[in-house]
Amino acid sequence: MITYNDICEAERKERYSDQLQQIPKTFLKDVAEYLKEKKEMASEDSDVFSDVIVKTKKQLENAITFFKALIRRRKEKILKLVFVASETGISKQDFENMFPFEKTLFEELMKSVDLSEKVLNGLLNGRHSEEQQKNDMVVFIESLDEFMGMDGEKMGPFEKGQIANIPKEIAKILIDGKKAELVAD
Repeated sequence: MITYNDICEAERKERYSDQLQQIPKTFLKDVAEYLKEKKEMASEDSDVFSDVIVKTKKQLENAITFFKALIRRRKEKILKLVFVASETGISKQDFENMFPFEKTLFEELMKSVDLSEKVLNGLLNGRHSEEQQKNDMVVFIESLDEFMGMDGEKMGPFEKGQIANIPKEIAKILIDGKKAELVAD
């Protein structure tokens, strides 16, 4: 069982270190249970002015604040890792200290950075107008699993709300099928 002090300590370690800190794999589940338990205790109607209830409510508020700060610091570190990885090509630093959702975040950000690098290189090499004519920018209305493109290459998966620059033929199919919408220029 996790305690208030465990949450505070995890946030403190994350704050004072440049590296992503190793946190137990059950940490998120334990925090969720802790917060649920504290919410139940804080909502008891026995005596609204009871010192225990007041202290529990304050502890709950502080625990949420510390947890949000912990996650925000970890996201900042992941963004820095993405930047370093995009510049150096080394992308597995601190990977073992990431939660699964953080690994997904890192990988998706790397894909976006790689795509922007390709677009930039294309612009510098004069391929802007050709690329613009072959592709459309779409936003996905619903999530889609991976599928094969017209050239036989795998595309996706795509999440609802995700924006992608895809071949016009595929964009038309997705738009006609109400799976995506064209992004206005």
